[in-house]
This record gives sequence, C-alpha cells and structure tokens, in this order.
Amino acid sequence: MQLPQTFDDLVAQAERLELYSKFIKQINKDFLLANIDLDFDETILPSSLKYMLHEIVFKLIQEKFADYLNLLYIIDVSEQKIKQLDGNDTLKLSEDVTFLILQREWQKVWFRNTYS
Repeated sequence: MQLPQTFDDLVAQAERLELYSKFIKQINKDFLLANIDLDFDETILPSSLKYMLHEIVFKLIQEKFADYLNLLYIIDVSEQKIKQLDGNDTLKLSEDVTFLILQREWQKVWFRNTYS
C-alpha cells in the first residue's frame, strides 16, 4: 500500500473508496481508547476534521504530554517517523503529527477493507 502523501490525497482516496465514514469511526474509536473526549460526526467536512485534530494534538503536546504519548501508542504511529520530525516549532510539529495520525488511521481502515 502506498500511503497518501498529503491530506487532500488521503481524503480523496477515502471518498473514492467510500470509506470516509469508516475512517471517522476509526479515529473516534482510537481517541476513545486513549481517553480523549472526542466524537466526530461521520459527515464532518475534511477541512474541519483536519483543523480540529490539529488543535487537539497541539493542546495535548502543550498541556498533556503523557496523554499525547498514550494516543500515539494506541494509534500505533511509527516512533521512527515521530523522531524524524523537527520539534523546535510546536505548531508545525503538531501539524505533522496530526497528518501521521491520519495516515495511520487511514492505513488501518484500508487494510481492514481490503483484506477482510
């Protein structure tokens, strides 16, 4: 599987395969497992999804770092990819981490749909 390299590509692929609602459900499920109070409606606009997730990740990094690490663990974001990011600018870091989270969530949905 070739992971989408941009948010727009990811959303386009999810919509083309009619998996966008499953993608949102997966995000909601993993955030719930990480004890983060979040529940996106399945019809949320992609731009709103991206903005709200970015805001949540930014706040977690700033205020609840242990919860942020727990979230990454539960979603199973690659530690190697996280270490490659530049941590000097928290806003940029949170944006990059948000995309890695979305990529991993999409990967889970795609694999489940393709191989089940």
